[in-house]
Amino acid sequence: MSSRATFEVRLHGRGGQGVVTAAELLSVAAFLDGRESQAFPSFGSERMGAPVMSFCRVSDRPIRVREPVLKPSAVVVADATLLHHVDVFSGLAADGFVLINSAFSPTDLGLEELVATHPAGHVITVPATDLAREHVGRPLPNVCLLGALAALTGIVSLGALEQAVRERFPAAVADGNVRAAAAAATLVPEVARA
Repeated sequence: MSSRATFEVRLHGRGGQGVVTAAELLSVAAFLDGRESQAFPSFGSERMGAPVMSFCRVSDRPIRVREPVLKPSAVVVADATLLHHVDVFSGLAADGFVLINSAFSPTDLGLEELVATHPAGHVITVPATDLAREHVGRPLPNVCLLGALAALTGIVSLGALEQAVRERFPAAVADGNVRAAAAAATLVPEVARA
């Protein structure tokens, strides 16, 4: 990321998947890394399972914009069922990053055109729900996706993300989430090459 650029992330998911918490954790991690940051949600309907968006901005200078992210540098999709129901890629930068929670590859999800029009390794999937079940004991993909996003983009360090998670959650919950985030980050080089 250039020293004067603002990196904007839009997170899509369903109510209960933790995308609002994810944006907040990403913002805190960026702050811990010495950056300016901002996070906020956007709710359509406040019920479990309804589509939810949240936003995060990270910059090396003060952030004065207070509006939804319309031209994201990265899009994170916590629920692949949203891919064909919501325009999750709207406004995505030509060199932007896409991270989707799925055990299937982007081409298996019907995203061949998106893969072809973005730089190699910028459109990836990670089985975040499976990793969360394994390490946290619950199917909450949010922190796993943040670990993968950190590895994919370098927007925050894994150390700062771990610190943010440990500040937010009780020790046992934090431990599982930190392990899940690290496991997701480890997968990124492999899936980015595929």
